Amino acid sequence: MNTQRLLAIIFIVAGALGLAYGGFSYTRESTALKLGSMELKVQEKETVAVPLIVSAGAIAIGVFLLVGFRSK
Repeated sequence: MNTQRLLAIIFIVAGALGLAYGGFSYTRESTALKLGSMELKVQEKETVAVPLIVSAGAIAIGVFLLVGFRSK
C-alpha cells in the first residue's frame, strides 16, 4: 500500500468520524491554588466542535486522492 492511498484512507475515515460524532471532548487539568506542598487542582472538560464542511471536505479530498491520481 503506497503512501498516497494510506493518506486518502486516513482522510476518508477522519471525515466520516467528524460527520458521525460532530466533535470531541477532552479533560484539561490545571493547578488553581498552590500553598506550600498543598495543591488544588481543577479539571475542566473542553469540547471541540468539528464543522460539517471540514468533515465533508476531508472525505472529498480522500476520495480525490484515492480515485483522482491512480498510479500506473
